[in-house]
Amino acid sequence: MVIESQGKTPSISAQSSVASTAVISGDVTIAANCRIGHGVVIVAEGGPIEIGEHCVVMDTAVIRGVPGHVTRLGRHVLVGPRAYLVGCEVEDNVFLATGSTVFNGARIGKGAEVRINGLVHLRSTLAPDETVPIGWIAVGTPATILPPDAHDRVWAIQKALDFPKYVFSLDRPPAGETVMPKMMQRYTESLIKRHASDQVVDASIDMDR
Repeated sequence: MVIESQGKTPSISAQSSVASTAVISGDVTIAANCRIGHGVVIVAEGGPIEIGEHCVVMDTAVIRGVPGHVTRLGRHVLVGPRAYLVGCEVEDNVFLATGSTVFNGARIGKGAEVRINGLVHLRSTLAPDETVPIGWIAVGTPATILPPDAHDRVWAIQKALDFPKYVFSLDRPPAGETVMPKMMQRYTESLIKRHASDQVVDASIDMDR
């Protein structure tokens, strides 16, 4: 399904193949010789998305564009099933395995690998040719790569990256308090407004071949 959102209609090369059950919404550009799999969601929610030539986005992956960022995939990038990318930049020849996650403001260097269920945290930079092992976490710039049981070491770096401020422009609350009511009120209102004028351009984008 192709959706016009905020006055922007996706641009998809005729040399690319998009599964009939994929959803492509808003300011999205997909270059030639790409394959977008079944159940993929590529949605520009306030920031553009650019996918370079010879990329494969496998079934059920999600790529989101957000304000303040261009979400960009270079050439020859593989995005595995169940991967989640938001507001990030991925250079050429990158392998993002099944279940990998790349957050807002992150950068993945040329030839890097994020293996199964690996995570690159917000505002973190993974160097060219570096590897995040299965289930590990890359955090900071340059990224420190840590195992999932190293919570205190991850948090020591992650806290300064300030997720609430960076993503939602909200101060982190004092201990024992929560930012969630204010965050979710702001977020839901923003998303509802952003998608209020969405229009389906092609309900059955069946480009399979």
